Amino acid sequence: MSKTTRPGIRISKTKVWVALICLLLVFYLVVMFQRSFTLMFVSPEWQAKAMGAGYFLIPLVAAWALIKEVLFGARTEKLANILEAEGGLPVDNLPRTPGGRIVRAAADAEFEKYRLEAEAAPGDWRSWFRLSCAYDAAGDRKRARKAMRDAFTLYRAG
Repeated sequence: MSKTTRPGIRISKTKVWVALICLLLVFYLVVMFQRSFTLMFVSPEWQAKAMGAGYFLIPLVAAWALIKEVLFGARTEKLANILEAEGGLPVDNLPRTPGGRIVRAAADAEFEKYRLEAEAAPGDWRSWFRLSCAYDAAGDRKRARKAMRDAFTLYRAG
């Protein structure tokens, strides 16, 4: 369920939840920085200083991961919007189990179509985007993300 506030800007429940989680994580990171600073520079014990240095690294890694994931989502949405406008998004008509999961055999059969499309047009970001969706439907998230990163690279190059 999405709601358009201005042309081109969509607000969905998912985006609101992602923003809320990001805000909570940023708050946590600020608290972690403050605690690490206290341990490193206020506490006289060398063990506390070492722990403070370790605590200082945790928020840096978490902030890097947060930024990386938010950018991945934004780029994916941008390409999906382009494909949607062109009428090139894959149709989600795969059968599902009573629990809502995609039936694996159907996803594997559909995957083959998109794999062949990507092999036939290796320089087209659209085929890699659709292949990424097929990997995801088949349950292979690692390869889905790799194919989506390839789609980003080809989009930027083209």
